[in-house]
This record gives sequence, structure tokens and C-alpha cells, in this order.
Amino acid sequence: MVAVLALAGIVVSTMQTLVIPIVPELPRLLDASASDAAWAVTATLLAAAVATPVVGRLGDMYGKRRMLLTSLVLLVVGSLVGSVVCALSDSLAPTIAGRVLQGLAAAVVPLGISIMRDQLPGDRLAGATALMSVSLDVGGALGLPAAAFIADNFDWHVLFWTSAALGPVALALVPLIVPASRARSGGRFDLVGSLGLSAALVSLLLAVSKGADRGWTSSTTLGLDAAAVVLLLLWGWFELRTERRLVDLRATARRQVLFTDLASIALRLLDVRDVAGAAAAPPAARGDRVRARPVDAAVGLVMAPQGLVMMAMAPLSAAISKSRGPKATLMLGALIVAAATA
Repeated sequence: MVAVLALAGIVVSTMQTLVIPIVPELPRLLDASASDAAWAVTATLLAAAVATPVVGRLGDMYGKRRMLLTSLVLLVVGSLVGSVVCALSDSLAPTIAGRVLQGLAAAVVPLGISIMRDQLPGDRLAGATALMSVSLDVGGALGLPAAAFIADNFDWHVLFWTSAALGPVALALVPLIVPASRARSGGRFDLVGSLGLSAALVSLLLAVSKGADRGWTSSTTLGLDAAAVVLLLLWGWFELRTERRLVDLRATARRQVLFTDLASIALRLLDVRDVAGAAAAPPAARGDRVRARPVDAAVGLVMAPQGLVMMAMAPLSAAISKSRGPKATLMLGALIVAAATA
């Protein structure tokens, strides 16, 4: 069960990072500005940001395995439809539409962790949770070299054709291996909260992605920033006062949860920095106009060791958490990252 759930997480993360090796080439390939072409990545992450709390809440209400299968069906449909749309298109809008479909299955990892909590004994939960948690990074880190190789040696559309073969494998295994959970919370779905969160995230990401082109102090950018702030405040006010909330903000504001989330954000920013630096460095460093090949950009090769080490260290981190507590594991990991960065 743990292996199947981790495989599903790896498949999802591979979909999310599929186009990163060709990000520097997307403006030319799609005949679009750099900020517009970046939405081939941003759209997937936005869909994932919205889908994760929505599908997680539906899993509490209607069953986690049922929503896990639904997410994998969305992944398969998104892969097939998205692959066809993207593979037959050299324009921006269809490519973004396909990438949105591929981002709707991001809730697989939190759903998998919830299923593990319901099914596994306490002495096995820590290691399984650690493995499931790193599946997102492992899939991305291992998928990047493969994607870079494909983009370097074949037409870039092959990336999307290849992705269509991954989802059905996980979808076929889950009904055979993963048991259904009987834990249900019931209640009604928070439609207002989900719409408010979606609108706020869209406004924020539009402001960030278009700010460089339109100017960070332009009326459009400032208007989107203001809209994001107002929508988030209204959304938070509503979530604190409704009984059928999408996100429990009071639990999120607890010190242990809040600082753990902040630490996670800080460590994730380092991953983003590494990927962006690897993708952007080579053409300027060479000082010529020769197009940098994806493998030359080293996006995949830079990130692959990280994914392999993450997979190897998951059992060790679980053992440290069991003997010394998860706080010690987090502090030790942060120290290692700080030393590596220095």
C-alpha cells in the first residue's frame, strides 16, 4: 500500500515538473512573452493549490480512497487530454489549458498520508509518511533529467505524449492494493470558501507573473495585489465564522503548525532557487546567442541527486523522529541545508 501511494505521488510530481527543462525555450516555442509562457508552469501549480484543500475536504466527507481514485482519474484524463492538446498545439492558450488539467491531481499526496494514518499501525506510520512526503520531490527530481533528455533529443511535444502513459499505472494499482477508509466527517462542502481561495490565488499569481512586463507599480499590478489582499482577508474572515469551513485557520495559526509551515516554505524556496538558477544561467554565462540545450541548462542533472538522497534518507529521518522527536529532525535537516547552501 505504501509503495502504491508513493508511486502515485511520484507520478503527480512528474506531471507538475514536466516542462521545467524547456522553460527558457517556451517563449520561442509558443510565440509568447516570457511572463505569459511561464504560465505553462504557473497554471499547473495554481490548479494544484486550489485542488488540494478542496479534494482533501471532499475526502473527509465522502471517503479518502474514493477521492484518491477521483484524483487519479483526473490525472489520467488530464494527461490524455492535456497531452493531446499540448502535443498538437504550438500556441499558448491550449498549452495552458492542458497544464491546468494536469495540475488537478495534486491532492494525491495529502490523501495518501491520510489513508496511511487510517490504515497503518503507529510504529510504521512515521516511515511511511516520510516516504509519501518526499514522493513529490523525488518524482520531480527524477523526472527532470528524463524530461530534459526527451526535450533535448526529440520534439518538445513528446514530453506530453510520454506523460499520458504514467497515470493509468497508478490508477490500476490503487483499487487492487489500497483499502477503503471508513473514517468520514460528513457535513456540507464549503463552496464559498473554495471560490474565494481560487479568486485570491489567481489574483496574486497574475500580479506576480505579469509584474515584470507591466511594471510593479502599474495600476494593473497594484490592482491585482490589492484584490488578492482583500480577497484573502474576506476569505479568512468567512472561514473563521463558518461551520463547514474549507480550511481550519485556527489550527493553522497554532504555533507548532505555523512555524512548521513557515519552515517548509523556506526550504521550498531553496528548491525553486536551484531550479531557476540552473534553468537560467547558461546562455548568459556563455555570452553568445546560441540556444542553450535543456541538458546543457542542467536543470534535471542538478536536481536528480537531491531526489535520490531524499528517497534514501526518508527511513533515517523517520527513525530520528521516532527516537528524538520530529522537532529534532526538522532542526537537523535545516542545519544540513544551511551548511550545503553555505
